[in-house]
Amino acid sequence: MLDFSHNPWLVATSLAVALMAGFTGLTLTRGANALPDGRRKVVVALAAVVLGGGIWSMHFVAMLGLQLPILFFYDALITLISALVAILMVGLALLLLHFRPRTPQVVVGAGGIVGLGIVVMHFVGMAGMQLCRPINGVADIALSTLASLLLSVLAIWVAYGARTQRNILLGTVCFGLAVFSMHFVAIALTGFTVSDVANVAGPALDNQVLAMGVTVAVFLICGAFLLTGITFVGTAEENGAISEAPVSESDAPAHEAMVASTPPVGGAAGVPFEREGQTFFADPGQIAAIRAEGHYCVLYLEAEKLFCPWSITEADNRLEGAGFLRAHRSYLVNPAHVSSFERKKDNGTLYFEEVNSLPKVPVSRSRMGALREALGL
Repeated sequence: MLDFSHNPWLVATSLAVALMAGFTGLTLTRGANALPDGRRKVVVALAAVVLGGGIWSMHFVAMLGLQLPILFFYDALITLISALVAILMVGLALLLLHFRPRTPQVVVGAGGIVGLGIVVMHFVGMAGMQLCRPINGVADIALSTLASLLLSVLAIWVAYGARTQRNILLGTVCFGLAVFSMHFVAIALTGFTVSDVANVAGPALDNQVLAMGVTVAVFLICGAFLLTGITFVGTAEENGAISEAPVSESDAPAHEAMVASTPPVGGAAGVPFEREGQTFFADPGQIAAIRAEGHYCVLYLEAEKLFCPWSITEADNRLEGAGFLRAHRSYLVNPAHVSSFERKKDNGTLYFEEVNSLPKVPVSRSRMGALREALGL
């Protein structure tokens, strides 16, 4: 067997790549269930590319740091397949999480699929090595698979248990450790031996070419990380989870009461929302709260939440005079639907007992006076 070691800088870089990919992918999908199906699929696809590409990039950054006493290269076709497998398996897990009821079984199943995706990507990628053959026993594969499954299930369970900043950050750490730990546990249990014959199925891919490809992938992940990170603090709920229960026709009350039969408000027939490719108009009086979701909004009614094409600023302007108040930079609330108010040190929380899709709304310090006055406190 060949002796091997690792470049510590590339080991540290591989962990950073896994963490950035995990944060970006989990942040991209936040609030996705409030989007129409078409847009939700696009978001899920982008997150799958980031998370799956992050698994692949982490693996090959670490493999670039692998130092062996012989020269070796990779089969380009097998290397490409390893990336596509990771993206497809992560994509399947995200489809379950965002297009099926998020039961404990679905969450655990999705985490298991992500864990298996990490394992399959690793061993397919290792199979692409030429002139140097990796050797693993059944027990070695089982141990590394177990580590990947446990940490991946934990990552998805934490990240999707509640869509708060804290949960997404903890889920990011678990995801990064799942990818990182699985790789290095597997490598520690792997033996390397010289192979005189190269069984190349596709073009040869030496370390220099691979390094350029991995550098581009890491650059894109870093860019996506910066783009999502710059708005993470500004748009996240500071005192509560983002409700992401899938919107379905069976759970919604008859929408006839929400269609545009209301008097004009702020120059509109009502508040627009989209469902199955059509635009309807909700009665502002039936809306309990409106939450910012990037450049769009989510409307909270008694038993459902709806995608609105307005921004939170546009909603605030158009609904002036309709009784809505700004409770937080991300929220407009209708005081008529508030069931209780809790005062904290320098902020507060509004509760909506009759609104199943919205358990609570944070109240920022600068908005406390107007809210208390509106509630008669």
